Amino acid sequence: MKNRVRELRLAHGLTQQELGRKVGVSRQTINAVENGRFDPSVHLAFRLARVFQLPIEEVFLFDVDPDPQEGTQQGP
Repeated sequence: MKNRVRELRLAHGLTQQELGRKVGVSRQTINAVENGRFDPSVHLAFRLARVFQLPIEEVFLFDVDPDPQEGTQQGP
């Protein structure tokens, strides 16, 4: 899942350590979220959005890939 965590963290003048403290996770977790290696739980996503005072959908960009099988007919 794509996100704007790094951009928003920097705009708010926070280090990864400081942001982690505010939301109750480690610096390593913040780093993993920023680099797309870890999708946060719903609770963590809401806590991050709250820190940035934004709706969750402005922090996390839900990229829905269309199913390539959807809409195709499979014959016998």
